[in-house]
Amino acid sequence: MNIFRKAVAKRDFVITAEGFLKPETDSDAIRVQADLLREHVDAVLLTDNQFGALHMSTVAAARLMVDNDLDPIVQLSCRNRNRVSLLADLLGAASMGVTSVMLLRGNRIPANVESRPKPVLDVSANELIAIAAGLKTDERLPDFPDLYIGGTTAPHEPKADWEPRKLLERANAGAQFFITFTCMDTELLRRYMKRLVAMQMTRKAAFIVSLTIFSTAAEARWMRDNRPNVLIPDSVVERLDNAIDPRREGLDICTEQLSELAQIPGISGANIMATTELAAIPEAIKAADFHGLR
Repeated sequence: MNIFRKAVAKRDFVITAEGFLKPETDSDAIRVQADLLREHVDAVLLTDNQFGALHMSTVAAARLMVDNDLDPIVQLSCRNRNRVSLLADLLGAASMGVTSVMLLRGNRIPANVESRPKPVLDVSANELIAIAAGLKTDERLPDFPDLYIGGTTAPHEPKADWEPRKLLERANAGAQFFITFTCMDTELLRRYMKRLVAMQMTRKAAFIVSLTIFSTAAEARWMRDNRPNVLIPDSVVERLDNAIDPRREGLDICTEQLSELAQIPGISGANIMATTELAAIPEAIKAADFHGLR
């Protein structure tokens, strides 16, 4: 499948969603998720045991998504595997119809995770991106895996002399798109993206901003305080705190921000996560005003 890649190339604004992968997730659960999201998103991001969470292999989940006519983005983390295992998963994913991957270092596992796994980190994120890019021209392979390669980035307030060196290094290694950590500070995003546009980074790669749909203020507060690189302004938490119906307010916040992101130069799309209810994602998408960009 190449739905996601083609959408980035042809559309002004794409939508991806983060799938739910939990210990109990099985093939039936994947089918239900695919049925729920298929008509609303261009791809589904399958995260790689984030923060030590246990679930089925992202490669296996991706194959199930392909079988259910939804384009997966397979995330692979340097934290969890050595280079041989990572290369094997890249080749295995490509052989099963996966065309998009997101390659990253992997966040530190929280101290409260039981049976704490030891981080591997045999290669860096840049090295893994270069490995995946190298497969496209590897003469030892009968069919070159033409993977659409992504990385991650954390929006921040750019200083006057800031240059996106790390992003440029990843793009030069082979990254073609970036999905940010959750950032719900649209004014900061405007300043961050303005700098990336000025530095011509958006000509080298597509930038997709992650949003989260919260059901309670407690969820937003916990993510803000416990997840590195996440940006959730106090105003978002206060709206949820003061809402008569926090679930509705969380949807409204996401819908409003989707409409805003679609108007910020340099942003190619949004990646939407939901804390508790996957059905909230299509609900927010249907309510957003993309001003004809989709």
